[in-house]
Amino acid sequence: MSHSGKHIAAIRKDYQLAVLDEQVAGDNPFSFFHKWFDDAHKADAEEVNAMTLATVNAAGKPHARIVLLKGLDEKGFVFFTNYNSEKGRDISENPHVSLVFFWKELERQVCIEGMAEKVSEAESDEYFMSRPAGSRLGAWSSPQSTIIADRSILEENYTRYASQYGDDIPRPQHWGGYRVIPTTIEFWQGRSSRMHDRIQFTRSSNGNWLKNRLAP
Repeated sequence: MSHSGKHIAAIRKDYQLAVLDEQVAGDNPFSFFHKWFDDAHKADAEEVNAMTLATVNAAGKPHARIVLLKGLDEKGFVFFTNYNSEKGRDISENPHVSLVFFWKELERQVCIEGMAEKVSEAESDEYFMSRPAGSRLGAWSSPQSTIIADRSILEENYTRYASQYGDDIPRPQHWGGYRVIPTTIEFWQGRSSRMHDRIQFTRSSNGNWLKNRLAP
């Protein structure tokens, strides 16, 4: 092993901030997620709504990237993107996805598996119009995930759309939201000596949630 490899292997942290038991988790994973999200926000967690989105295309090739949670209800977790992007193409071929939140400030992680589906056009319109003008123009200007010759392509597109739309910037039809409807939600609390707490909720066929403890 190289010197740098030895250094990497030696990096470790002993988690000691909190514990997680079945009673604390309750019976509704959405309610408990709201509590943990609020805790992370109060703890000034960086990018508290950042989540890793993992997708798999029709060929079975996985892709992962960070996206931002922009909505949450009893149906699922909402994010927005270009439908023609790599993630959009993957979801159109295989709607099974996973999400991961990691709040290092609280030594907590939430892992979600489920199915992604497009939100309504009304939901996409409402969120798009709440964005700053620059972000709305960016949605028009970037052919996301495609190869471009250089950055000047983006700058030229941005200038052209800014001139075309002014302050009245509509939502592109290729841009909108997805809702991840979970089948499992797992809450992970770091514990000392790698004896972590893991509580997993699994949605049954009748829509109820089953709760189990997993070994770390």
